[in-house]
Amino acid sequence: MRLDPERCQERMAAARVAHLATTGRDASPHLVPITFALDSAAGRALLVTAVDRKPKSTFALRRLRNIVENPKVAVLCDLYDEDWTRLWWVRADGRAAVATGGPDRDAALAVLCAKYPQYRSDPPGGPVIMVTVTAWSGWAFTG
Repeated sequence: MRLDPERCQERMAAARVAHLATTGRDASPHLVPITFALDSAAGRALLVTAVDRKPKSTFALRRLRNIVENPKVAVLCDLYDEDWTRLWWVRADGRAAVATGGPDRDAALAVLCAKYPQYRSDPPGGPVIMVTVTAWSGWAFTG
């Protein structure tokens, strides 16, 4: 069954992990798992994620370069279960921007810290990705 935008937002907001899809100038897809939060306080759906302190080979991440080259992104979260009547997925399409400092980054970090206790004692130190959601789509086996 197709999910309306409100149900999509509810399911995504409750999800703990999602996948961020980006492409750069070369149009090669790049997909990475992310922790994220939805911030609806500004009267629009804003999805935020950050480059945190988990081990990475570099902080010059491809997802950041891709967003500079092409801000169109998609974020997907889903639930898989052996009981297929519980299956669902939600996708948020939007335009991303990267913030390395300032009040937008600070507000995004506050939303992330509210969702993930792990960030409260060790907030992400890297850039923040802010996705203004322009379209929602989703499906669930049952409503």
